[in-house]
Amino acid sequence: MRAVTLVVLLLVVASGCLGGTPGSGTGPAESAATATPTTGSTATAAPVEGDDVTVTEVVDGDTIKVAYPNGTRETVRLLGVDTPEVYGENTPDEFEGIPETTAGAACLGRAGEDASAYAKDRLAGESVTLVFDEQSDRRGYYGRLLAYVYVDGESFNYALLREGHARVYDSTFTERERYEDMEVTARESRRGLWSCIEGDVTATASETTPLADGGEGPLAIDTIHADAEGNDNENLNDEYVVFRNAGEERLDLSGWTVTDDADHTYTVPEGTTLDPGATLTLRTGSGTDSDSTLYWGASGAIWNNDGDVVTVRDASGSTVVRRSY
Repeated sequence: MRAVTLVVLLLVVASGCLGGTPGSGTGPAESAATATPTTGSTATAAPVEGDDVTVTEVVDGDTIKVAYPNGTRETVRLLGVDTPEVYGENTPDEFEGIPETTAGAACLGRAGEDASAYAKDRLAGESVTLVFDEQSDRRGYYGRLLAYVYVDGESFNYALLREGHARVYDSTFTERERYEDMEVTARESRRGLWSCIEGDVTATASETTPLADGGEGPLAIDTIHADAEGNDNENLNDEYVVFRNAGEERLDLSGWTVTDDADHTYTVPEGTTLDPGATLTLRTGSGTDSDSTLYWGASGAIWNNDGDVVTVRDASGSTVVRRSY
């Protein structure tokens, strides 16, 4: 009888060692390490334990809104990462190596839009898993949940760093060391936002080499006000784009063109110039042109409220700046 009891006890112990308690000893760091395949890996991601939710809105690159199965809705700030601002000013000194200049800030603004587009492509409408970190608060200063977000078993937080869409946020969390290593890798490769470190971010008006789409040069796009108050077609002059001379020399904009994604085209009048640091607003409706404001003269709204692309080309047809929203 004692022998039988001993065998039973051994089987119970062995079962406990092999199976374990669900969730025990598996923190966010372990989950992320197994669930995030390296670039080019074909391995199947391991399942992740956490809160299963549906993404109802992508606010920007590092903030989403979600709905729980019971109907509860929350705003989630992705833990440990920070993408450039889309709705506010960017501070270049927060991103190592980015020039602390107007051009550097403008470049980060476009990088923020790229991060938002990446997040929308990967997360919008998707079922994702939220994983919380015992080393971090569950909610941040603004009451938002702080979590790792997993989509298809992969850490989206980590993917933002890998693709160069984010920096590591200065806070305490389990994944910090691994995240910092990936940020260094992306930065050294000048990937994503880290391309703003490159010399062309400080290009001046005297340079003649055309800038690639999205490149930062003498002309910057400061504001895109696509959604006019009320009916857009009845308030055309409240739909506008603000340009700024980010270079060090006066720009001659004569013959330059501004187009949307549908190839509606506006041609800047001859003799139009823009001094360094000055802004020029292009309004969709009609009016009298001045040094600071131009009027497209369109009969209907140009810029789509749900997203469009502003492209500026010089008189030779070379792309000067391109910005999507």
